[in-house]
Amino acid sequence: RGSLVKNDEKKVNGENNAEKKTPSLSEILKAEEAELKAKKKAEKAKKKGKVAYDINGNVIPDLDVKHVKGIESKKSWYGFYFVLPWIIGMFLFFLIPLITSFFYAFADVSPEVGGMATKWVGLENFRYIFQENDEYQKNLISSIGDFFTSMPIVVIVSLMLALILNSNFKGRTFFRGIFFVPVIVATGVVMTLLTQKYGGYGAIVQLSSTVTEDAYSAVGTGGGMDFTELLNSLNLPEDITAQLNTMITNIFNTIWTCGIPIVLFIAGLQTIPAQLYEASKVEGATRWEEFWYITLPSIGQTLLLVIVFTLIELLTQANNPVITQAYEQIQNVNYGFSSAMLWLFFAIIGAITGLIIALYSRLCLKRWE
Repeated sequence: RGSLVKNDEKKVNGENNAEKKTPSLSEILKAEEAELKAKKKAEKAKKKGKVAYDINGNVIPDLDVKHVKGIESKKSWYGFYFVLPWIIGMFLFFLIPLITSFFYAFADVSPEVGGMATKWVGLENFRYIFQENDEYQKNLISSIGDFFTSMPIVVIVSLMLALILNSNFKGRTFFRGIFFVPVIVATGVVMTLLTQKYGGYGAIVQLSSTVTEDAYSAVGTGGGMDFTELLNSLNLPEDITAQLNTMITNIFNTIWTCGIPIVLFIAGLQTIPAQLYEASKVEGATRWEEFWYITLPSIGQTLLLVIVFTLIELLTQANNPVITQAYEQIQNVNYGFSSAMLWLFFAIIGAITGLIIALYSRLCLKRWE
């Protein structure tokens, strides 16, 4: 038995040595030659459009071959076909007029038979609105000032209402619809008819002594309250009184612009995992701590979206003094001045938007990550 065991061990050791045996130099050279021949054949077959094989007889796939499009690849174009009418409309009715207005901002434009006569004047239109038109500068400062006073109110009120409407209570769907109704009404025929009947745009929602009693009764204020006299009775400085009067006057308009931000906030709140709040309750966190350490960081991107949307919404309203002045210039056939006013205002809006995004990303988003 011992001799048999030794013989078996020798056989196993011999097999292992055979497996571990290194190939000779001639075998290596033959393998390299065979590999080179296979590569050359593969290159020739590729040039002739034929199938190429490796040294083991396997087909070498040609990644450059164009495959026949299947049904799925054809279906991927369906979305493009549906969007194509919008793309054509945007090009014809938006992009071309946009480029034309940019050219008008640097030209002297006058209507003539068959079209518009343009003469390149460079920065002359911009020099005029800054050096000779004081009203534009006042409207620009007023517009930006109103924005910085209205945007925090819109964002904070929208977030508060979204937190309430996102909680569980009976009839929350109904109240969500109630807060979104002003968005539909404000963009429809009803608001247009009301504003035309009661003194033009903005009279229907203004809460100062300059509005008629009919305008107050239209919104159910019962004749309203003279906030100007109330503020003057406090003996505050004129600048503060004027600013407070403006803020109170714009409260109704501000509340009406909260519809879409509320929807955006609710969508962001519903993406927060419920497990985070359950874990915080186990740890004994208060509602205040949950808001600052869970809710607000989780909707950071949504908050940025609401800020940018509110910025554009407030600065591009039809009653904006800068836009109103530009429209008056268009009615007076001063297309060059109006284009310069609007493009400069657009550049300022873009600069403010970029600054807010940069500061918010640096101070808030990086801290919440």
